[in-house]
Parts: sequence; structure tokens; C-alpha cells
Amino acid sequence: MFFALALALVAILGGAVLTYLFDEDAPLASRLCMGACIGFAALGLFGFILASLFGFTSFALILNAVVVASPLVLVGRPKLRAEMSADFHEAARGVHRAVLHPTPQTIVYIVFYALVAVVLWLVFGRAMVELPDGIYTGVQNNLGDLPFHLSIITSFTDGANFPPEDPTFAGARFTYPFVADFVAACFVRAGATLRQAMLLENFVLALSFVGLLHRFTLKLTRDWIAGLIAPVLVLFSGGLGWLNLLEHVRVSGQGLFGILMKLQQQYTITPDTGYRWGNSLTTLLIPQRGILLGLPLALTVFTVWWMVTRKDETPVKTNAGARGHEDAEPGERGNRAKKKGKKAAQQGKDYLRVSASSRSSIPAIQRMALAGAIAGLLPLVHAHSFVVVMVVGAGVALLTGLKQWRAWAAFFIVASIIAAPQMWWATHGSSVQASDFFGWNFGWDKGKENFFVFWLKNTGLLIPLIFAALLWSNRKLEGQKYLASRRLLLFYLPFTLCFIIPNLIKLAPWEWDNIKVIFYWFIASVPLVALFLARLMRERGILRAASVVLLLTLTLAGALDVWSVMSKAAEFRIFDADGVRFAQVVKAQTQPRSTILHEPTYDTPIFLTGRRSVMGYPGHIGSHGINYDERLREIRRIYAGAPDAISLLAKYKVEYVVVGSHEQRERPINEAFFVRYQLVGETGEYRLYKIEQP
Repeated sequence: MFFALALALVAILGGAVLTYLFDEDAPLASRLCMGACIGFAALGLFGFILASLFGFTSFALILNAVVVASPLVLVGRPKLRAEMSADFHEAARGVHRAVLHPTPQTIVYIVFYALVAVVLWLVFGRAMVELPDGIYTGVQNNLGDLPFHLSIITSFTDGANFPPEDPTFAGARFTYPFVADFVAACFVRAGATLRQAMLLENFVLALSFVGLLHRFTLKLTRDWIAGLIAPVLVLFSGGLGWLNLLEHVRVSGQGLFGILMKLQQQYTITPDTGYRWGNSLTTLLIPQRGILLGLPLALTVFTVWWMVTRKDETPVKTNAGARGHEDAEPGERGNRAKKKGKKAAQQGKDYLRVSASSRSSIPAIQRMALAGAIAGLLPLVHAHSFVVVMVVGAGVALLTGLKQWRAWAAFFIVASIIAAPQMWWATHGSSVQASDFFGWNFGWDKGKENFFVFWLKNTGLLIPLIFAALLWSNRKLEGQKYLASRRLLLFYLPFTLCFIIPNLIKLAPWEWDNIKVIFYWFIASVPLVALFLARLMRERGILRAASVVLLLTLTLAGALDVWSVMSKAAEFRIFDADGVRFAQVVKAQTQPRSTILHEPTYDTPIFLTGRRSVMGYPGHIGSHGINYDERLREIRRIYAGAPDAISLLAKYKVEYVVVGSHEQRERPINEAFFVRYQLVGETGEYRLYKIEQP
């Protein structure tokens, strides 16, 4: 585990050093957040290339560590070294002030991030639970996704899956974005267990995501309270499902406290009720591992866009202490040459000057070229994030960046150059049917619900509050008519495409997967809503009370789902103890690239072995755009011992067959057919037969 931690640290530090090339204003904490996502993405991509060339050996892992650590040579530059030294000294001074002379704002920040860290650790710690009687998950929405991702990770660590085939559909090229899982595989190869590897990666990325969302909101709104509200809105996102809790309290007779202590029901995503949005933690960030790496990368790019597209602003008069300097963050350096302006920002002076002279010394072209390099990492990290970044980027460039057209050209050229080989690799010779990804589908996953009622149920008052934020008359700032500036409005508008298009067109074989695009509209909308709520919180009386009520309505359903996970209210077993032991038998009795036939299900122990499955769970395979109908029918013929069973085993190059509880629970098995083959392993109800091909 020590080597795994060291590998993660090296990747984070290497990525953090790179941030000095495109973002000179970031505080040390933000650099570490950006460094984590950049470093982990590089660790996965370069690690995969090196493992493909040299095998997934200790040599390849050490070489990978050297590659991701290579940006540290930039420390040799005197200017960069001076900036780093200033950052460390400023961070140290900030800690010293926080300990000896804490201000109310400092205390709020410390408590906020301490609570966020605890919540993330507890929630992600429930993603995979190892108990004596098997492997469980404490997150209901992770029941099918966890074994799928385990099959990917073990295919690299135990299955020598280079070049990679789909571990759940033998013979097909693997086109699923796998970098996040390969990062976990690197940690496993470095000595971590499967659970430790995923928890390490997930916790670091989730905390980085919160930090980067916080900074993104601060950049857009210049409001420190909004910067704290935004992550809360995302982490506890949900809809109006909390209304169901009131009904449960009424009919259960257990009382509110009794239900909360045994809270097993989901309130943000439930079948046949119209609630499909889910909670970001329990529905997206834990089960959908790719988006957990894609989101912070995308937020880094969005922040660079905002810095590049900003224009000269005149002095702005603000309510004392209500808003801070655009770049004012805890520990943020700003431009040290403008100490007087920085001090005014920190103390909430009446006049805050944001002028061209106090801004970046990094050329816009360099800044955007490096943002393009970050965007170019996305295709094999999270394909939906890459599409969003490129499409929304074009919109932002048209609306706000025409004066910086050279910088935008650099962004798109660099992103395309880096992404093109990944896109070619992912699509060349693929078994995916592209036609399954597109089609008219109004209203996303609304079913028979009314469109407006559906979105009200799933996002609560979020959409009305977006309009309120955009239309709220601003009486506190002179020279700015509305709470949300014109620049912020123009920057936000392209993100609305992430809501409009997925509500008109199906972008994946399974329409629910459109949420991977819609979620980016949500991420871009949150700073606006957070700004509006922060504005209400600074009022008195009924408006301040209204802000608290509105925040509760937006987060209560998500908080209930998160609490259900944290409180260990339920555990869902995926692999029983015999299945875990059987997986070890399979690894001992078979070669790494063996092809194994088993029941097409989500919880087969074969997913713990790294061996290739003739066919895994149809729900996953279909959602990836692969037509599996013929293969599924022929698998059933094999287990039935049909006359053509032997030829079908040869067709799929089956080397081993599993006969166990999974196979027998679905349909009768022709046991007599498999007696002819050698039994090479048996644990409990699981039996492994070796197939001798003619």
C-alpha cells in the first residue's frame, strides 16, 4: 500500500506543478486539486501505453511514475520556483493565522471542508465492503456497476488484457473509457487491495472535485458564501422526493427518528415514480467511475475559459463584506504586486478594482493550449465529458471569445491532436453500433410524465431559481443592473445546450445515460443558484429565512440518500464467500487470457478473476451499443446441451465453463452434457470445467 500512496502522491505533485504554466493565481489547495485529476489522468493514459509495450510489470509501473513525475523538472526554473516558494509560505502563514487568530470566515471554511471530507470518506468507503460472507456494496445504485468495474480492473491486473478486449464480451475490442479503472489497476499493482485502490482514487478525486467546483463558483460569482453553497447543492442534489418521507412517517408509525435510523429507501431515484435524476454521489460519482475523473478535468478547463474570456471591468461598488475580489479565495495569491488591492479584497472594502494590470502574465494562447491538452485527455477518461467540453467550448468561444480567437484556435487544435488517436483507437474495429446512440426522444427519461412536472419533481425549484438569479435586480452593485452580470450570462448560455439537446435526442443506447451530459448543465447552473441563495442570506427577516428553506428543498432528498449510505442502513451482497474463494480457484487453474463461459449476469465471480467472459451482464453490454441477442441465445443452447453445443463452444473459443448457482437459478442445466469434460475446480456450488477444443 505504501508504494500505491507514493505513486498517487507523485502523480498529484507532477500535475500540480503543471498548473503554474496556465494558472498563476491559484492557491496551493486548488493546485493540488487540479494536480490530482491531471496527474491521475496522465497516470492512466501513460501507464496503459507503457503496460502495452512492456507488460504490466513493476518496471512499467516505475517507468510510469517517472513519466508522471517529469513535470517536477520545471522546479529548476527560477521564476516558477519562486512562485512555488511564495505559495508554500502563504499557505503556511494561512495555517498559522487560522490556528492563532481564526476569523469567522476561516472557521467556516475549516468546518466545511472537514465535514465534506468525512462525508466523502464514509460514502465512498461503502462503495465496496468486504465481509466474511462475501463482498457487498452499501450503495444500491452500485450493485451492478461495481462488479463491472472490478472486471475491468482485474482484466488488467490479473488478465493480461493488452491489447484490451471487452472483459464482458470476449472477442470485441474494448471501447469503454477505462482510464479511471486503469488508475485503480496501477494502485493494485503497486500493492493495494481492490477496495483500497478504488477508495484511494475515489476519495482524492471527489475531494478535488469539491475544491475545483468551489473555486469555479468563486471565479464566476465573486461570492465566498456562494462558493460554499455550490458544492452542497451538488453533493446533496436530488428533487422533491423528500415529500415521500413525510408520507412514510405518516403511515409507518415509527416516527421520523425511527425511519431515519433505518433509512433504506431511495428518495432521489425510484422506479415507476418519475424520480430519475438521482443524487450525484450515490447515482453518478460512485457507480460511474469515469465521470468522477472527467468532472474535475472539465472544471479545470471551464475555469481557464473564464479567466481567458474576462474583459476589463470598471471599479465596482459593493456592499461591505458582501462580495470579494473575483480571484479572492482562502490563501489565493492574486497578483502580489497589487498588495493594496488584495488587502482591500480580503477586508471587504467598498471599492474593489479589477483591472487589466492586476491580471495574468501568462499569454492567453499558452493558457488555452494547455487547457486544450487537458481536454484532450478526456476521450478515454469519460467520452461524454469530452463531447461536452468541445461543444460547449465552441459556444463560449462564439459568445465571449472572438477577441481571443487565436487562443481558442490553440485550444481546439491541441485538444484535437491529443484526442484524435484515442478516438481512433476507441472506434476502429469496434463492435459498437453507432446507430443505437442516436434517436429522437423527447423529455429524457420522463416516460409518461408531463415534461414540466417531471423536471419539477427531479430538480425541485432549481430551474425557477436559475431564472430568478438571472433576472434579480441588483441594487447593491453600482454599474451592474442584475445580480448575474452580462458576462456571466453569456458564459452560461452555451451550457444550456447540455439540457436542451439531451431532452430532444437520445445520446446513448439507454436513454438514462443522457444524464452524463445533462449533469454538466446542472454543474454550470449551480453557481447561479448559489449566488442567488447567498444574496438572500445577506438580507434580513423573511428573505434570509426563505434562503434556508430553499436550500433545504434542493438538498433534503439527496441528503436522505447520502445519509442512508453513511448510516450503513443497507448492504447488498454481490459475491458470496464461496464465489470469492471460487475466483481464487479460477485464477489458479486458468491462464490469464482464458475465455470462460458463465451465466450472463452482473454478479458472477469470474469478474474477480480478470478472465474474459463470453458474455457478461446484458444490461451493461446493451448500454454500450453492442448487439448481444445472438450470443445470448447460443449461450442458452450450450447450457441446455443442444445438438450444436459443442460447435458453439468452438465458435466462441471457450476454454472453461462455469456451472454453479447462477447458472442453475436462471434455467435448467443439462448436467450430463458437462460430465464429459474435466472438472478442474470446485468450491461450494461452483464448478469449473475445462473444455478441450478439437
